[in-house]
Amino acid sequence: MGIVGNLSPDQLQFFNSQGYLVIESFASKDEIEAMMKRMQQLLNDFDPSSTASIFSTKNQQQSTDDYFYESVEKVSYFFEEKAFGDDGNLKQPKQLSINKVGHALHEIEPAFKKFSFSEKISSLMYSLGYKRPAILQSMYIFKQPGIGGEVVPHQDSSFLYTEPETCTGLWLALEDANIINGCLWAIPGSHKNGLVRRFLRDEDGVKFDRPSPSYDRKDFVPIDVKAGSLVVIHGDLIHQSFENQSPKSRHAYSLHVVDTDGCKWAPENWIRRKVEPEPLYVS
Repeated sequence: MGIVGNLSPDQLQFFNSQGYLVIESFASKDEIEAMMKRMQQLLNDFDPSSTASIFSTKNQQQSTDDYFYESVEKVSYFFEEKAFGDDGNLKQPKQLSINKVGHALHEIEPAFKKFSFSEKISSLMYSLGYKRPAILQSMYIFKQPGIGGEVVPHQDSSFLYTEPETCTGLWLALEDANIINGCLWAIPGSHKNGLVRRFLRDEDGVKFDRPSPSYDRKDFVPIDVKAGSLVVIHGDLIHQSFENQSPKSRHAYSLHVVDTDGCKWAPENWIRRKVEPEPLYVS
């Protein structure tokens, strides 16, 4: 059966001009519940003494050990920077200490795979003109109450570079996301200015090829969404999120998709898979 695009001309026009698009009620309550419930089980079974890998967007050189590299084809756990006390122990339960779980939930965990490989995701990518799209990474992001760390301004294509560029981010709100609990913020139209810098991996580790420009906070707009909404993010859109200083979490499930037809995956990207990713479809 042929895939049919599910975006209207108005939605495509908004995405092309603004660099992002919000699709409300994209995920059903059942899909959200299945993913959240499974994540709770995974966390309950997770032994925190098995890793102390911390994820921070402010200092990404520190978080690139083998555990990080190997997470591309596994389900791996990364702590919040503020999760540990001076004694090296967790300050609160492990369930409230994790920053994110990634990066192959979409391949390994059935509840996540079902959503990630659903017809509506394929239809969306078809609408955007993808010929052989593949999900390169998936993340469950917690944005924990009180300690959910800031994500500094960035572009997704910095990390998932192809020639030509084809990265699109799909960010699903599993809980309501607003300015109080750390929703996404973006600079509308910033994708038109192209890619600012790249995140490169070599034998010494990973690093950006140039420093980040400074951005004016007043240029960003909040993307305040209800649970079930999907935010589609152009690979060159400048976006960020602030710390969650509220008592409510802000769970999200995020996918990054690239095309694998007519473009080349950059060998110096941090993701180096042993097995080729399965495409969503081939057109």
